[in-house]
This record gives sequence, structure tokens and C-alpha cells, in this order.
Amino acid sequence: MNGATSIIIPTFNGLALLKEAIDAIRQYTDKTQTPYEVIVVDNGSTDGTCGWCMEAAVPCLSLPRNIGFPAACNMGLRIASGDFLMLLNNDVTVSAGWLPALLKTLNAREDIGIVGPVTNYVSGRQQVDYPFETMEEFHLAAADALVREAGRTEPMYRLVGFCMLFKRSMYERIGELDERFSPGHYEDDDYSLRARMHGYNLLMCNDVFVHHKGSVSFKRKDPAELQKLVERNRSLFIAKWQVDPATFL
Repeated sequence: MNGATSIIIPTFNGLALLKEAIDAIRQYTDKTQTPYEVIVVDNGSTDGTCGWCMEAAVPCLSLPRNIGFPAACNMGLRIASGDFLMLLNNDVTVSAGWLPALLKTLNAREDIGIVGPVTNYVSGRQQVDYPFETMEEFHLAAADALVREAGRTEPMYRLVGFCMLFKRSMYERIGELDERFSPGHYEDDDYSLRARMHGYNLLMCNDVFVHHKGSVSFKRKDPAELQKLVERNRSLFIAKWQVDPATFL
């Protein structure tokens, strides 16, 4: 798929969210102008995800069990055919003009390796306060940002993996997500750092505003268990790189 984007969506028992995500991609992305493929990686769901994907003509890689976010992303990346690769959470709703704007920034210079949008819910600088209350108002706010912030970017030390677009050439150079961070947390910090260590720049696109429900799969966990996971993976990151990931916020 020369010039196309492979959109990889890992999911686990999130069929309602997945439907919304894919409906938005199809509605707000002109495939003739901006070619893309969607690859769902189903982490052993029991909610009929793969059956729905078959009915909706969405390629679905069905895994027998939940292997976590980084490993699922890697499975999708291995079968992706696009020149550009996107990791997208199943709880993200995209907006009009989102993918062309991200690709324009990504392709502006050879040294740009990864780009990401702004959103309503995320850790770090990618969270913005573009006002809306309903999804209709969200799409109006996104359309306004696309014009008002056109072409405005900010250099980043890290980009969050809820919606991360990168070049295949970079992926082939720096490799896959580090699965030591499974089931999730800090694999995107790690990938961002590795990209920068290989000389790539990371950019946040202020003109691309997507809706993110935020950490839906991890919210199902007991808060104490989730905090334990976050601390464990933070310790793994520090052990690997001898630096606190909070440095990059």
C-alpha cells in the first residue's frame, strides 16, 4: 500500500467503543484521497468483536488470550502494509481532516519520526481545553481547531500512544514496542525515547483534535492494582534507561 496508512487498533471486550472508533474513521477519512487500512487486533475478547469485524469487513487478528497492549500492537504492525503506521486506542473518535493533517506534518521533514494529535483526556501536554459538551460540539471544536491552529506544531519529548502516527522507515529502524511493559503503561514513553535517540523528532499537532474517553480498559482494574502496575512499569523504564520518565512530561 504505497502511500497508505495502516491504522492498528488493539481491543479487548470493547465492541461498543470499537464500533464508534471505526465508524468515525470511515465517516471522517476519504479513502480515495487518503488511502488507509484498519487492522483490529482482538486480545481474546468474548463480546463478539471478531464476528462484528467480519460483518463490517474489517480485518481482525484474533488472539486466543489477552497479551496486553504493546504485544497486540506489535502483532498488528507485523502484518500492516502501509508506508505510515498508526497505533490507535479503541476509545478514540477522530474528526474531519484528522489524517491528512497528521500526514502533512509527518512528511514535512525527513527527521520527523512520530506525530500525534491533541485531545480532551490524556496525560501530559497533549491534553487541551477546547470547549465542548456533546459529540456534536466536539466535532465543531475539532473543525475550528483545524482552521484556527492550521499547521501549528510543538516539539515533544514524548507522545502518548492513544493516537500515534509514524513512518514505516522509522519503525524498521528502531523496532517494535517493548513488550516488557505489557499489559501497558510506559511503552509509548519508551518508544518516544528510542525514536529521539535515533535522531527523530516528535511533534504534537495542535490542529488535530480527537476525542479520547481515556484508559477505558485500565479503568476496569482495581485502583490499587492499577497503581501497582503503573509503578512497576515506571521502575522498569528507569531500570532500562537510568532516567525518570517524568522528565519528559
